[in-house]
Amino acid sequence: MNKGNAKTYPLVFKRDLPHIQREGRTYFVTFSTHERWNLPESARALVLEHCLKDHRSRMMLHAAVVMPDHVHLLFTPLCDPEGKSYSLSEILGGLKGSSAHSINKLMNRKGKAWQGESFDHILRSSEAIKEKAEYICNNPVRKGLVASIEDYPWLWREWVEGQL
Repeated sequence: MNKGNAKTYPLVFKRDLPHIQREGRTYFVTFSTHERWNLPESARALVLEHCLKDHRSRMMLHAAVVMPDHVHLLFTPLCDPEGKSYSLSEILGGLKGSSAHSINKLMNRKGKAWQGESFDHILRSSEAIKEKAEYICNNPVRKGLVASIEDYPWLWREWVEGQL
């Protein structure tokens, strides 16, 4: 091949990364606010309500933490009436879309509330759900927002708040 005639291609970066999904597996998901702006406390409460909305219908939610500029979720997708597992895009698209609408209405604003991309991680079989949930629920403590997770109102744990 003649290097003088070699065609060069511009580097193209695509933002929509593939999200691998495995049937019956548990996911740790993080998504951030658009341009990392901080949600006011009233908006964090709304977001937590939206996180809980699909619990036991589209997903089994194990833990949720709404931080000032991002959200952590730990959940296992459930199956639809045809027996097909709900996709991450169905679960997160519904959650991010409905919560963005509620945030904008609450704050009398328009525009994006969330970044388009999210980070997701399939828990390995050796990773215990409760251990991962406790780790993400301690995020407000690690960030210095509260002294104890019991002091942080925008978190939910299946084995604590889910038992009420």
